[in-house]
Amino acid sequence: MGKIGIFFGSDTGNTRRVAKQLAKKLGDDADAPVDVKKASIDDVLKYDALILGTPTLGEGELPGLDSGASEESWLEFLPKFKGRDMSGKTVALFGLGDQQGYGHEFVDALREIYDQVIECGARVVGAWPTDTYEFEKSKAVVDGKFVGLVIDHENQSEMTDERLDEWLAIVKPALVGA
Repeated sequence: MGKIGIFFGSDTGNTRRVAKQLAKKLGDDADAPVDVKKASIDDVLKYDALILGTPTLGEGELPGLDSGASEESWLEFLPKFKGRDMSGKTVALFGLGDQQGYGHEFVDALREIYDQVIECGARVVGAWPTDTYEFEKSKAVVDGKFVGLVIDHENQSEMTDERLDEWLAIVKPALVGA
């Protein structure tokens, strides 16, 4: 069994901090998190188990130059997945958003990564309940749950550690066994 690869995009550093928390909690089961601006698609695809994280920027967008981020990120990296075979890979997703300030597009960018890895044949694990959040709508909700863990650093930072622990209890068995 290989290690879990953790890849993230970030603009303000909050997503990077969550990725580092996840890596610390996973210990020897995960490699150090890597910002997608420093990664190649081959770096990502060498793992059978992945955790991918993103914030949502602007009007529900992935971080990247066209969405107002200061550097390249998921917006530029995600197209590299097109046509790649991810069958046999297990992916868990996490996203950061602001449910009060952007409740009409809460963690929408998470859905873009979800759609792409599904299209490539990956198995996504770690759906997360919506009931402890207050938002108008989110593209990241599928079958009544978020497609991955959702962190609201702006309004619920006190819940982050507990949410990480609960989510890892769900996804770790699927990722470690991948």
